[in-house]
Amino acid sequence: MKKYIAEFIGTFALVFCGTGAIVINDVTGGTISHVGVATTFGLIVMVIIYSFGNISGAHINPAVTIAFSLTDRFDRKGLFGYLVAQLLGAFFASGILRMLFPEHDNLGATIPFGGWSQSFVLEIILTYLLMVVILFVSQNKLVTQYTAIAVGATVLLEAMFAGPITGASMNPARSIAPAVVSGRISGIWLYIAAPIIGAILASLTWRILKEET
Repeated sequence: MKKYIAEFIGTFALVFCGTGAIVINDVTGGTISHVGVATTFGLIVMVIIYSFGNISGAHINPAVTIAFSLTDRFDRKGLFGYLVAQLLGAFFASGILRMLFPEHDNLGATIPFGGWSQSFVLEIILTYLLMVVILFVSQNKLVTQYTAIAVGATVLLEAMFAGPITGASMNPARSIAPAVVSGRISGIWLYIAAPIIGAILASLTWRILKEET
């Protein structure tokens, strides 16, 4: 139960701070800026990993949990509980943002700038790279202490350059909650399928290249 609570709080913090930064940036005329939003996402991920990494692994992302379930680093019995906790945390965050900013149109939902195929491919690649970093940085106990920095920096980097096109979700929970709460669910399948595909491909890569133990 502690793991599920940690995933709930962690995913809540991610969605509340990350999409909250987008909402506040919109309602204040761009005071946070794109760079600020990307930095917010990277920093909150880093902080959450430091806070809950030793409790639940700080997945805070259904795609990450699904990918981990295909490796020997996660007990598959906890898969359903993790996914439920992550989605509940995300919805709770979007619900609070809706109460705080009822005038906002989409609550920071991820919306493709161009065609769906462009964002679909980008989200697969972005999540693949993120999951590769997560798996390989946390593989060796000697570098575990740097996992939070590496993963947070990867999120910041990818949000910085790809955010204007795809929203750089890499996380189904982060996209589902604001889309459903705001009623902007068109194209939500993209942000569910693409991150899961990318994360699974990363787990397969890890199984091929991982160090023998």
